[in-house]
Amino acid sequence: MKIFAPSLAAMAVAAFSMPAIAQDMPFELPELGYAYDALEPVIDAQTMELHHTKHHQTFIDNLNKAVEDGTLDTDLSVEEIVASASTQTTTVRNSAGGHWNHTFFWEIIGPQDQAGEPSEDLVAAIDAVYGSMDEFKAEFEAAGAAQFGSGWVWLIVNDAGELEITTTPNQDNPLMDLAEVQGTPVIGNDVWEHAYYLTYNNRRAEYLSSWWDVVNWDEVSSRYQAALAN
Repeated sequence: MKIFAPSLAAMAVAAFSMPAIAQDMPFELPELGYAYDALEPVIDAQTMELHHTKHHQTFIDNLNKAVEDGTLDTDLSVEEIVASASTQTTTVRNSAGGHWNHTFFWEIIGPQDQAGEPSEDLVAAIDAVYGSMDEFKAEFEAAGAAQFGSGWVWLIVNDAGELEITTTPNQDNPLMDLAEVQGTPVIGNDVWEHAYYLTYNNRRAEYLSSWWDVVNWDEVSSRYQAALAN
């Protein structure tokens, strides 16, 4: 039986047609740490999957593309990019903000049975500024509902070390050097329609009210303490 060795030409064609080996990219999509359906019925599984794998992934892809084409310094972390947003291109600003915002968002929400309770220090700080937790939630929801178009609503620790509710448009956040109100986010809710539309349609206020049921208060309390320490 004859064994036919492939010709050099055939080997060249085969090598050329092999897929390129993917290189590690500086920015990657973080894992959620819970299943896409873990937040139902507050946020449905389809919304979570689309939000995570499509919307968040697009911001990461755009950041990696900016690194590849030389638009973005490869040595900068997403936190450093966000902090210097005024010096970045619009695409980089939006993409870095989107990446940071969504990573933060996934970490401060979770299954209802793992939500925990706000720490005594956080409750005391909220009571001091807003009167009660219920009054704080009402003011936070009102700010989120009033945000025109796409954006985010935040509870931050401001430069004076006090809690403050603020909103940002698009994918901006209070860490950016161009934010009207700057500070360290403790809570942040995404009020882009893609975050809630499949379940709530245009009922943003209902989404904002229901969203508290999936807030991870242990994580929020930890971030509050860290913000005070900075």
